Amino acid sequence: MFVLYHCMSARSFRPLWTLEELGLECDLRMLPFPPRVFEKSYLEVNPLGTIPAFFDGDTRMTESAAICQYLVTRYGPTPLNVTPEEPAYGAFLNYLHFGEATLTFPQTLVLRYSTLEPEERRQPQVAEDYRKWFLARLRGIDALLKEQPYLCGERFTAADISVGYALMLANNLGIGEDIPEAVAAYWARLTEREGYRNALKRQKEAAEAQGIS
Repeated sequence: MFVLYHCMSARSFRPLWTLEELGLECDLRMLPFPPRVFEKSYLEVNPLGTIPAFFDGDTRMTESAAICQYLVTRYGPTPLNVTPEEPAYGAFLNYLHFGEATLTFPQTLVLRYSTLEPEERRQPQVAEDYRKWFLARLRGIDALLKEQPYLCGERFTAADISVGYALMLANNLGIGEDIPEAVAAYWARLTEREGYRNALKRQKEAAEAQGIS
């Protein structure tokens, strides 16, 4: 049984969504956000205190996009993966990591300096600067998504899960209304997927069962 430590709609949603797309069960362990503050015992699981933490037997992973790649590679074959033999392999890897390194990173600073920091430490200008940074980084995929429904391989893949989570976060942070039209239409397509909806349902039910608000 896989074990996934998860906070509501945090980066750990990526592997949860991937598991649902693959039809794989996991022991979903919900935590308050951020766990390094509100669940100190989690530091024994992941000394960094970050989410996710994922276990598959002796395999331990903490990077959300890497977990997605691990799952679709190890537990395939699946159309969610793009193999090295396919022409779209490079694009697959690029967008898989683009979702985290380029799109999620600036949003974490928006979240921190607009919400998580105590009132006296909040920095509205920093939050606004990184909001604009995030939106600027959508230009490339906006052009791409005007020509095709998904990012690579002519199908929905784990790269779409990675980028899709960044768009989910943007909507949760109130940035979604500024997303370019083609990207917004793409996000709407992703939210219609059964795997995405099942992941939303699963985290909600697990949070309620485990007493996590």
